[in-house]
Amino acid sequence: MCFGDKNPLTGELDDTVNSNNGDRNKVLATVALTAYLFTDTHTNAWILMQGTTNARTRLYQMAINTHYDEIKKDFSILGLLGDDWVIFERNINYNGFLINRNK
Repeated sequence: MCFGDKNPLTGELDDTVNSNNGDRNKVLATVALTAYLFTDTHTNAWILMQGTTNARTRLYQMAINTHYDEIKKDFSILGLLGDDWVIFERNINYNGFLINRNK
């Protein structure tokens, strides 16, 4: 899953820019909705979430932690520790996340 700002000059997606335009929660809600819609039709898919920086990955982790009880009802979550994917637990810093819709 990749998202960012559209470069007005090139038309390309820039996933490294930090626009600070106050729409973080709206973007994260859109990502969550997209994950639900995508896994409605791609029931075996795993979605990888990893920031282009450690700070962005931490932002994703904070969002998962905030909504964890709701997310775990519908998704299995793995966290990347070193080279290993492990079952997500709160209060552990991960390098990325994989989610899969519960069946």
